[in-house]
Formats: sequence, structure tokens, C-alpha cells
Amino acid sequence: MGSKVVSRAEEFSTLLRCLQDDQSSNSCTYEEDIHITKMNGDKLTAVNLYFANQTIFVCEKAVPKIIGLCDEINTETSNCSADNDDAEDSCDVIRTEQGPQPLTVMEARQLLSLYTLSQNPGMSAVDNNLILHPLWLRCDMSDPGGTVWFGAEIVCASNKVAGVKLYSITCKGSTVGKKSLVTLEELKQMHKNRHHSSSMGIKGSARFSLFGSTVVENTTIESHSSVTVDFKWSHVESILEIPPLSSTATLNIKVVCGDMRSPMFEMYRELEFLQTLANGLKTGETEWMEPVESTSAVNLTKVYLEELRNMAKTLQDQAAKTVETPKLKQEMDDSIFHAFLERGDLDFAEQLWVRMRKSVTSYQDISDCLKLVIEALRYGDIKPWIHRDSSSSLSKLILQSYHQQIDHVSLTGITPVIMLLEVGLDKMRKDYINYLIGEELTTLNHLHYYLSTEVDLQEQVIRLRKLHHLLEIIVTCGTFLGLPYHQQFVLTQSCLNHYKTSTYDEEHEFKLQIKPALISHFYQKEHPIMWGVEISSGQGLREVQTSLQLSDKPLVDHVIFETDFPNETVNGDIEEPAFFSATMCCSFNSFV
Repeated sequence: MGSKVVSRAEEFSTLLRCLQDDQSSNSCTYEEDIHITKMNGDKLTAVNLYFANQTIFVCEKAVPKIIGLCDEINTETSNCSADNDDAEDSCDVIRTEQGPQPLTVMEARQLLSLYTLSQNPGMSAVDNNLILHPLWLRCDMSDPGGTVWFGAEIVCASNKVAGVKLYSITCKGSTVGKKSLVTLEELKQMHKNRHHSSSMGIKGSARFSLFGSTVVENTTIESHSSVTVDFKWSHVESILEIPPLSSTATLNIKVVCGDMRSPMFEMYRELEFLQTLANGLKTGETEWMEPVESTSAVNLTKVYLEELRNMAKTLQDQAAKTVETPKLKQEMDDSIFHAFLERGDLDFAEQLWVRMRKSVTSYQDISDCLKLVIEALRYGDIKPWIHRDSSSSLSKLILQSYHQQIDHVSLTGITPVIMLLEVGLDKMRKDYINYLIGEELTTLNHLHYYLSTEVDLQEQVIRLRKLHHLLEIIVTCGTFLGLPYHQQFVLTQSCLNHYKTSTYDEEHEFKLQIKPALISHFYQKEHPIMWGVEISSGQGLREVQTSLQLSDKPLVDHVIFETDFPNETVNGDIEEPAFFSATMCCSFNSFV
């Protein structure tokens, strides 16, 4: 083999090794027109079947930067301020980013050869302690087989490089009906011809959507939340067979807060008001929410205080406690949400919060309302009760009022906002505790991280948001999937443990093992959104696979398929689903 080829292989290997070792960079360029990215394999649909939890290199054609036209527009309009907005709009269109671009199949083969050659101990000096990540190359389907990916993975035995596994993935556009798909017997024969194996294992996999965007009368109701279930099983008998009840099943749960279909929507609105207050403290600017009440916050507070004064004249303090509660219930919304989280023991500060969060539209509103309350407390007009464990500044003033001694409070600057935010945090924490402990999904000890008041207010709000997200997940799965208590308990513990060490992230997908029988009525009459079969043979490092993946969406994002169906989804109300297909072949090549 020519020295130039070996030299290029070593150069390519050195570049990959530098990228692998560089913790601060995830990409680089090779020979100016090839872009290499370091990423997790689960980000690539067609690849993650085998590399979901591994770091891989991805090679693709470098996208040229489109400049000049936008600069021309800016130059031509620089002396004409009236046209600047139009120029900026034009630039926005011009700067639209292209998606990933494939290499030609020939280019991909050459890079694959350089990678393999550089890792072959017989051709170059390989450091067994610095094995490169697997390499995947996007292809443009320019060969007869329609190849969309090439891949290579170095295989080691006894800490030494033993060989390489080579992968190829071919794709087809969407087709309708089983008759247009390859049969299981044809797939077996394909594997047998390639690997000359007499003994083969077969495994099936499928994914169904249980909750998410829905189609009603040909109109798609979008949802950013989704619950899917992944099945895995052995002894596959036919393509697109329904997963048997003996399968292992895992729920993938991603819930984005704010879905109007959620029983938690009213609580979400309450949390949004609390976040508005926190943002105002942080940035100095506040975008107030549209008030729910037509009556002003000050008038609502006056009416509430007058009710308490009248009670104080006619009832004993203890009797007043039992009379106050129903007043609030009558004024609260009659949404499904309250079946989950309504409490009948809201104290004075919490009832004040309910009124103010629905009506406040300015800092002045907050200051004026709290001024009315503090004056009523100072003059002994009201004798409200509060929960013993309340920690807000207003609660402390109420306790002081029992002894006719109230500290002076200057309701200027950010003080009123802080006081109201503290009350909201107190109230909402109790709402969540009430549900989680009432449903026996956790204990106070497990909630300590989320309930701590020893951290600053901004951190308290973040932890409350985590708790809210957790509850959205539990309630969504309990309401729409009917998960039994045990499954909800396990899911609660998983979410609690996750958020103790992880940042708030609505895109995170929570996993939950489940028995297929519990959700069989959701999927057995539905079409899968993904279905796969894998045929394997060989042992250990020499195990090789041939697999078929079917999906209702394209399995690659760097090739546009010609199809009569839209790319976003090809399944709607049609009786026979349409599927995009990808066939992956794997072979082992020994270096020994």
C-alpha cells in the first residue's frame, strides 16, 4: 500500500484523536470540506439502535457559509433608514441554516478506509490505550443500494485491537402495506448469504405513541408532551407483528408544562404568576399576566378584610377557622385540576395569595394590598389564623399581631414583591405536599430538598418548578394512562431522585419499566411509530447483525425522499400505515 495513503490515514487518525481528547470542542474540519462532529449516538435515529449510549464521530459535507448577498443588501440600504427593516427581513431568509449534508458514497468509502487503516496494527502503530470512538459517515444514496450511512467500530480483545465491525445502512421512502416490505424470510436469507451462518437469533422491537399530538377531523392538535412505549421481545414470526405480552416494555415520558388538556393547567398558571414575581426581582422588569378577576386587587382585598372583620364581631376565633375555608372554595375555579390539588385548609395568607395572583397587574397593587392587610393587623381589626409551619414574612407579622406587637415594615422597593413571593412559595409547596403525601407517593423526608427555605428565593422557585414538573408527569400518567399506584410510586421516586442532582429540563425523558398487560388496550389496535427486527449470528466480538427498521417518519435527515406523503408524518386516519424503511448490515473483519 502506498506511503501517501498510510500518511493520510495517520493524519486523519491524529485529527480524530485530538477531537476525542479535546473536552472543550465537539467538532472540527478535515480537508476544508468535511465536517466532523463528536456526539452521542442516541441523537441519530438510524444509528441509535446500536450506539445509543456511546460517543461517536459523525462525518458529513461541510456546509459553505452563505455571505455576500446579505452584506450587499446591508450596503445598499445603509443610507436609507426607511428600508432597513426590509433588509433585515431579507437577511433572515438568506441566513436560514441548511440541514446536515451527506458525502458522496465514494468519499465516505475513502474516509472509512483511512479510519480502518489507521487502526490496523498490521499497517500502522496503534496505541491500544487510545482506541478511537466509532465513526459514522452520512452518504447521499448515490450507489445502487441507496446507502445513507457507513459506520466502523474498532473491536478489542484482551486490551488489544482485534478487528473492525463495518456497518452499512440503506433506506427507502415510504411505502404502504406489508406486501411492499421485505419479508422476514427474505431478511433471514440476506443474513445467511452474507455470513454463511447456520444458527441465527431473532429479536423484535417496537415503539408506540400513547400520548401526544392527536388528529381530530383531519386537524392535528399539537402537543410538546409525549409518552411512548418501547417493546423488546424474542421469537419474531412476521414483520410488523404486535409485541407479545411477554415483551419487556419501557415507558418514555416527556411532559412539557402548560398543556391545556392537563388537569394541572390551573396550577401551572399559578406557578407562572409566581415565576413572574421572581423574574421581576431578578431582572427589574415584569410582564404582568392578564388578570383573571375583573375586580381590582385592592378592592378584592378590601372585601376580604371586611368579611373577616364581620366574622370577628360575631364569632369566636375558633369558630372563625371553620367558617373561613368554604368562602375560598366558592371563589376558586371549578376545573378538573381541583379534584387533584384542592385543599380545604387554606390559611389567611394563602387565601390572600389566591385573590392577589388573579388580579395583580402592578407593583403598586401589591404594595397597596399589603398596606391594607398590615394596617388591619396593627389595629387588631382581624385575627386571622395561619399554619404553624408557615415561613413567610407576612405570616410572622400575623403571629406578632396575636400579641399586639408588629414590627414596622417599609412597603417600598422590592419588599412587597418579596413578601408576596414568599406567601406563594409557602402555599404552593403545601399544595404539592398535600397531593404527594395524601396519595402515599412519598414522605416528607424525601421532599426535604424541594421544601428547604434555607436557599435563596430564586433557588426556591427553581425547586418548586421541579416539583411541579414532577407532579405534571405523575398526574398525566395517572389520568391519561391509568397507571396503578405501584407504577406511580416508582415513577415518583425516579423523578425525585433525578431532580435532586439535575437541572430543570422539560425535554428530559423519564423511563419507567411496565408490564405490557397494563397498557395493552392502548397499543394492540394501533400502528407502531417504529418497528424493528434484528437477526444475529456469531459469538462475542464476532457477533454480526442484519436488521430492519420501519418508521412513520424518515429515519435520516440528510436525504429528502420522494414520496406522496408529507415528511413530518405519514400516518393519519388511513387504515394501512405507510412506513419508511432502513436495512442495516454488519460484518466483522479481523486484523489478526
